[in-house]
Amino acid sequence: MIQKIFSYIIPIKIFKKKSARSKTIEVTWANGELVLDSENTNYSYGSLQRILRYGLRNIGYEKITKMDHILLLGVAGGSVIKTLVDEVEYKGKITGVEIDSDIIQIANQYFNLDKIKQLEIIIDDAFEFVLKTKDNYDLIIIDVFEDIKMPNFLFETFFTERILFLLKNMGFVIFNTMILDEAHNVRNRKYISEINPKLFTAKMLPRIEDHNELIIIEKVA
Repeated sequence: MIQKIFSYIIPIKIFKKKSARSKTIEVTWANGELVLDSENTNYSYGSLQRILRYGLRNIGYEKITKMDHILLLGVAGGSVIKTLVDEVEYKGKITGVEIDSDIIQIANQYFNLDKIKQLEIIIDDAFEFVLKTKDNYDLIIIDVFEDIKMPNFLFETFFTERILFLLKNMGFVIFNTMILDEAHNVRNRKYISEINPKLFTAKMLPRIEDHNELIIIEKVA
């Protein structure tokens, strides 16, 4: 495809849509791959895929292949799902929760998300879903953004405790955060400090792709 070839020289936008949730959603050929972007940041594939792949590698692909059920809060184009299925060769169930139905339509059209048989997509608010779900998970990936903003509920104690309650023993959380100023640094350090060290280990994987910091939590008891 000629657009793919030219994208190594200059990004080529092939789709743009206004979304109530994400303002502008764009699909672009960049460096030979399709990426999904919002107005100000990368939503899927490109840098975001590298960030979450780094988190999965930190846990270890071998551990992930033995898991039964993975929960993804914030699907967008589904790049981490593709990493799990294609690279990790994960065979278990994946539940993806996404509030923006427009994004899922685009993910199906351009990234073939609806072709992944082990994937269940639920259109819902992440906070609401976490309150309602009766399942427990081996891995919970939190990747919830509205453009470059992170909803406040992600850092509230009640939400964090509910996420950790939903983890199986020896389960993991990968929490993708954005650091744009010192207040965000303080927020992340506070978040880590409030995790119970008797039940969980928590660590930060420092700056990835300039502004992203991953928090990794493991349930050890």
